[in-house]
Amino acid sequence: MTQRSDSGRPTGTTADTVLHRFAHWARTTPGADALVAGPRRLTYARLDARATLLARDLRASGLPPGGLVAVGVSDRTSLVVALLAVLKAGGAYAVLDAEHPHIGRRQLAAVEPFALLTRPADRAALDTGDGPPVVLLDTEPDIEGDTGTDTDAQADTDAQADAHAAAETDAAGDAAGDVEAARELAPAPGALAARLFTAAAEPRSVPLTHDLLLAAYDAWAEVTRVTPEDRHLIATGADVTAFAAGWTRALCSGGTLVLPAAAPRRAGTGDDLPALVAGEGVTVLYAGPDRAAHLLARAPTARRDPYPALRSLRLLAVTGDRLHLDEQAALHTLLRPGARVLNVYGLAETAGTGTWLELPRLRDPVDLPEGPTLLGTPFPGCAAEVVAGEIHLTPPGGGRPIPTGDLGRVREDGLLEFAGRIRDRVTLPGRRPLDPYAVETAIRGHEGVGAVVVTGVDGTPDGRGARGTRRLVAYVTPPAPSSGTAARPDVEELRTHLAGKVPEEDMPQAVVRIRSLPRNRAGQEDRSALPLPARPGGAARTAKAGAAAPGEAPASCGVVWGTVAFGFVAVLLTDVLWPGSTDLTGVPSPWSALFGLLYVFEWLSFGAGAVLLFFGRPTMRRRGRGRPFTTLAHLAVAYLLMAWWPQDNLYRLAAKNDWPRQAALVYAFNIPLMLAAGVVALYALSKPKAPQDTEEDTTI
Repeated sequence: MTQRSDSGRPTGTTADTVLHRFAHWARTTPGADALVAGPRRLTYARLDARATLLARDLRASGLPPGGLVAVGVSDRTSLVVALLAVLKAGGAYAVLDAEHPHIGRRQLAAVEPFALLTRPADRAALDTGDGPPVVLLDTEPDIEGDTGTDTDAQADTDAQADAHAAAETDAAGDAAGDVEAARELAPAPGALAARLFTAAAEPRSVPLTHDLLLAAYDAWAEVTRVTPEDRHLIATGADVTAFAAGWTRALCSGGTLVLPAAAPRRAGTGDDLPALVAGEGVTVLYAGPDRAAHLLARAPTARRDPYPALRSLRLLAVTGDRLHLDEQAALHTLLRPGARVLNVYGLAETAGTGTWLELPRLRDPVDLPEGPTLLGTPFPGCAAEVVAGEIHLTPPGGGRPIPTGDLGRVREDGLLEFAGRIRDRVTLPGRRPLDPYAVETAIRGHEGVGAVVVTGVDGTPDGRGARGTRRLVAYVTPPAPSSGTAARPDVEELRTHLAGKVPEEDMPQAVVRIRSLPRNRAGQEDRSALPLPARPGGAARTAKAGAAAPGEAPASCGVVWGTVAFGFVAVLLTDVLWPGSTDLTGVPSPWSALFGLLYVFEWLSFGAGAVLLFFGRPTMRRRGRGRPFTTLAHLAVAYLLMAWWPQDNLYRLAAKNDWPRQAALVYAFNIPLMLAAGVVALYALSKPKAPQDTEEDTTI
């Protein structure tokens, strides 16, 4: 069965690329804000001028038509300038994750671009020295300055600054020449515009043409009815499709793209998202289900009116992963009357478009409290069909249907319903593969469950992991505070709840309670990162290979040899750093032997502290005392073990009446040792944070 959505709505312009749409607003509203990042502003004229000048540099570097440029820039303002510049230069872009350089380097190797476009501040983290040529962005005050204002704009009026920007644009166009100007505004039909990275664990990019990028924008514009007055915030990573293709929704409609002013690694998270929306008057917010869950969790529990921090929003688009109807309904209650909440389903191959749903489109009210996941109907120009149970999407503007790897069905009312993912199917011995989505949806009907994942785990409840044995495990999180305070169910209560809803053989045999579902950088559920169920009497183990179970020390053999190795290093360095400090010449027996044994203990203590410092933090993290407290305790214990070796050597070389040196040693070592001991005592007496613990109930 196939869904189609065709639209005859005119665009109101003869433009044929997103560059034409942006250029239209740069000409007609040059003084309007295009980018906003806290106190930093770039008008359309200035953004166009900066991008044009950078495009000239890219052409001068020898960029061929359609050449791929990897853009690795952690500053979002500079990133948008770079994307426009690449398109203006006739190239195509691939946005790297510069906020997490280890991922960005893998992405860079996966696409093999003509050049790497980056800032000096990001180059060291991304450029391995054996990659493509590097083109550096100029450090412009209005892009990278801490104050966020141009030096010339501080001296001129706003009108003078905009005139200066327009002059820069003209100069850049003259320098490029008529041939190059035609090249930037008239790419060949089907020319490559970008390569977008999927959310797969290993970097994989998909091509995006100029035609598709423009068609995706037109589809979004028709559904969301964007206007030049809108202020857009995209709360995802820069390399995620929602941003890498979604920046057009603001800049091709004459609106303002709001960017986080804080460090990219911390900005736009669930914790500061409401403040950013309120502070910048955001009207259109694009977020993943993880960010949406944060909004629900932060809303006042006794709230009757819309969440004040989100009062400016007229549209919230949730995209990137499944969103249940009850979650969509709860998000509606956060917004002012008349505001829209869209559940958007799409792929990188379709530039983030596909299908969309908002609750007013339902013919009947939601009758299930947990709600299914409805994907709705296609965007204008798109099509969705279900072939052998799998959803296929046709990109806006046409093309071959793309298999999504997701299961679905078209309901009688014409709406597409999500039914799980092929990759999530659970294979159990002696029976058919299980699609866990139906079981998960039924579990969500329990008032004590917020989110849930059901998966297969190898091994038996006794933890022996007998070959060929597998059991179903349900991972459950608490509901949002506004949803109630019921306790999460144990396995028996859960099986009672599921009776009559799912077959007996499909019921989970264990329940693991976790605070939140692990998600990847794109905000999607990451089942590979779920903790393994605990053995009876033990805590849960991490799913990562080779990691120790919580409460277990690293492998004892490794600890011993690591301690000996670091201790031997201390032996070698003692006479180098403190010559004569361990000289026992003239010390009578048995005192010389006792002092010698003391030195051995100091060396081994230093070795044990070094092992703990470099390898012990993951084990301490799993004790659930919270990240800041665990970090402090980790450093305190390491210091307590390592400090005796340098302290004792320095004391032995200090004269007893050298009071300045004695005082310095006391305050450099003794006082920190006391403070470290206090931290360790507090850590030992504190209780783990219950929501962070993983608990298990099993039945056989």
